[in-house]
This record gives sequence, structure tokens and C-alpha cells, in this order.
Amino acid sequence: MRIVFAGTPRVAVPSLRALHAAGFDIAAVVTRPDAPLGRKRVLTPSPVAAAAEELGLPLIKASRLDADATAQIEALGADLAVVVAYGGLVREPLLSLPPHGWINLHFSLLPRWRGAAPVQRALMAGDRVTGAAVFQLVAELDAGDVFDVLEYEVPLEATAGDVLDALADSGAGLLVDVVRGIADGSAVAMPQEGEATHAAKLTIDDGLLDWAEPAERVLDRYRGVTPEPGAHTLLDGARVKILAARAAEGADALPPGAVAPAKGGFLVGTATDPILVERVQPAGKPAMAAADWLRGTHGEIVFDAAGADAEGGEA
Repeated sequence: MRIVFAGTPRVAVPSLRALHAAGFDIAAVVTRPDAPLGRKRVLTPSPVAAAAEELGLPLIKASRLDADATAQIEALGADLAVVVAYGGLVREPLLSLPPHGWINLHFSLLPRWRGAAPVQRALMAGDRVTGAAVFQLVAELDAGDVFDVLEYEVPLEATAGDVLDALADSGAGLLVDVVRGIADGSAVAMPQEGEATHAAKLTIDDGLLDWAEPAERVLDRYRGVTPEPGAHTLLDGARVKILAARAAEGADALPPGAVAPAKGGFLVGTATDPILVERVQPAGKPAMAAADWLRGTHGEIVFDAAGADAEGGEA
């Protein structure tokens, strides 16, 4: 079984390493080009590129799978192509080039949460169980037949970053099992069943917390957008990032958006119980303990209502 692997971010690395460790012939690794990172905008290889170089695997760096990338992949003579969060669409004729086509490890229980941000959208919606699926890639978005799935019960205070890390590790094993099944002819893919939902890519605006919602819904959104694009609130139109927050234990009710000091940070009122904010990052300033930030403010603090215009750049 000769494989082409396509992936870009850190969550794709466990799958690449697992396929390599399982002894599959990885003809090449396709990843997106080096990107500028940090305040100095230093061109940096993707996590998958770095892992491929460490493993001594050939690299194809492509911002999209165009005619040039297709020709390079076709020349490899691969039996199967595997994609994990590459960040680009696979279209014909590339989709049909390998005899076994393309398979995708997707971090949701398909058909729920098809799209770019399945884990984030699942947590934002309050899903308490999610998972991963390996399916046959087809032209329609995340709609192909499914080879196998695993379920994952979301820990109470887990963020999207935590869940993605867990699914990246467990999903790598699921992917290896499916590739083995394709290689020996035992793998069987079944059509997706149930109502499909769309997991659109997140924007900064998705991170705005609405204190008029119940505490559970505020925390669902906070966990879903953490670490990226990040949760935030508004104070006099300026963004304040919420870097760490959790349910408050036994706190008295506060009006939505109202702030009160508390051990370990400060409380913010919601439509139900307050939540405890432990770490923040004001616009243009470094991250800091929430209690330290509150001490540096003056007077009564009430965060703006959701939908108010934000001023200033992203912190």
C-alpha cells in the first residue's frame, strides 16, 4: 500500500507518525507552504512539514491542489491518498487518481458537523459527545461513505484545543486500522445516516461572549473558541480576551455583564449564575491574571452587550 499523505496543522501530525510507524510506504507528504508566524512574521514550516522532514519523507508544498500539484502526486503512483486537515479542496481529476481514492480523518461523528471547524462548533452547540470518522472523500463536502468512527465523551471543562488534541491521538489509531483494512480488502464503507449540520470556519466575531445568555451557553462558546480564534468580551468598545474561565461555585447572582472581584479572578454575571474569569488579555497588552487586571481598573465594570462595535486591534 503506497500512500500520499496530505495535512498541515499540529493535529495531523499524530496520523502521519502513526502511518509511518505502521510501516506503510509513504510516497510523499503534501502540506501547505511555510507561513509567517509571530510578531516578526518569520516564515515557518507547517507542523506536518517539520514532522515529514524529521521522518525523512519527501515533501510537496502547495497552497492548493492545482494542476501542478496534481501532476506531482500522479507521478508518485500511490494506491491511496490520506488527508487530515490539509486546508484545501481535493477536486477531480486528482480525486480519482489513486486506485483506492482519498480517505479523510474528520473530527466529528458524521454527518453531524461537516466542514472546517467540527470540534469548535460541536462544543459551541453544547454537544457532550463527539468523535472522529474516517470516510471516503467525494466531491460533496464531507459527504462520503464512512469506514469507521470512534466516540469521545467531552470532559466537563475541556476546550476545543483539548478535544482536538485527544481526537488527533485516538483518531490516528482509527486511521491506521482503516488503511490496513483497505490494504487487505476487509474495509467496508457505509453511507452516512442522519441530519447533516455545517461547521463553518470560525471568525473573531464567533468569540464574542454574550453575557445575556445562561452561564452554560456562555461557557460552551468560551470552550468552543479556545484557543482559536479566542473568546473575548467588550469594555467601552475595546476587546478583552478571556483566556481562562469556568463555572463559579456558589456565587451570588449578578446582572449580565456586571463584574465583581472573587478569589482567583473575577465574576461576570450571566442570565443565570455568574462565571469565574481567571486570566485575560486586554487589547495591546500581555496576558495577565484576571485579578491583576481588575485591580488596575477604576470604578464599576460592566462589559458591553454583545454586538457592540469593537475598537482597537486584536490583542
